[in-house]
Amino acid sequence: MPTLAEIAAEAGVSEATVSRVLNSKPGVSDTTRQSVVFALDVLGYERPRELRRRSAGLVGLVVPELENPIFPAFAQVIEDGLARRRFTPVLCTQSPGGISEDEYVESLLDHGVAGIVFVSGKHADRGADYDRYRALIARRMPVVFINGYVEGLAAPFFSTDDRAAVGIAVSHLAELGHHTIGLAIGPARFVPSHNKREGFVEALRDELELSEGEARGWIAEGLFTVEGGAAAARVLIERGATAIVCGSDMMALGAIRAVRDAGLSVPGDVSIVGFDDSRLLPFLDPPLTTMRQPVGDMAMQAVDALCSAIAGQPLPSHDYLFKPELVLRASTGRAPARAEP
Repeated sequence: MPTLAEIAAEAGVSEATVSRVLNSKPGVSDTTRQSVVFALDVLGYERPRELRRRSAGLVGLVVPELENPIFPAFAQVIEDGLARRRFTPVLCTQSPGGISEDEYVESLLDHGVAGIVFVSGKHADRGADYDRYRALIARRMPVVFINGYVEGLAAPFFSTDDRAAVGIAVSHLAELGHHTIGLAIGPARFVPSHNKREGFVEALRDELELSEGEARGWIAEGLFTVEGGAAAARVLIERGATAIVCGSDMMALGAIRAVRDAGLSVPGDVSIVGFDDSRLLPFLDPPLTTMRQPVGDMAMQAVDALCSAIAGQPLPSHDYLFKPELVLRASTGRAPARAEP
């Protein structure tokens, strides 16, 4: 063991406090106690037996992939929240041609997990088979879902209000004088994509007085990738869009590329709005205006709900919506003079 002085110096507390923690004495706050334990870890010493925390059980965390920065962001908050509640998270990441969600679920059940968190999984696909989820719920397995509501499934869902998000983005662009606003979005079969489309049509009707048919003419579909965003943006640029709302930050990166490939500038000729607020966006050129998903609040609420269900107090089945935030940066500006009314 290190000396009390070494531990105290690392933890920033007194030697007397270290002694109280190591001997499991009362009168020390949880924060201070954790600082001392963390100091032991940093110094490379094994925690005394009485300070080791037993795991409360395994919890599955199923995410679609890790290339899109929004999914690691959700995973990190969820894993931290579970760890603080003494659960051990088991991360299951899907990839094209790899292990399917159903196969991951079977493996998690074989390992005796206490519950499962699904982030943008099959529940977000409007054409998917939800029998697997119904079977889990029937066997009273605690489950929670993030981003993708399925009516009729008796479980809590936690979603960003996608309709409101697109409405906020369109309102911002309309205030800047844009009258030809496009939406670069992923396939309509996905719940968030469907909701964004509907919110976009409503926003163009309210802000620009377009008919539903006219509004839908300003929607271009692509994959939720950089390449998909570029392809959708090219279509919208050819139609004369001076502003583009994108279904994800990855699509927004592609949209910026498409604008520049067309010999235009952002935001001088075309304004771009992303969706998610990934960590590196402030360092882009130009920094990206985007709709920020409240990842921290959504993830922690999902963890709280799952832990309550594991404890026998499930949250009512409902789609709990979280309001997004418009983060203004340099990728949006006033409509070019030629586009002003």
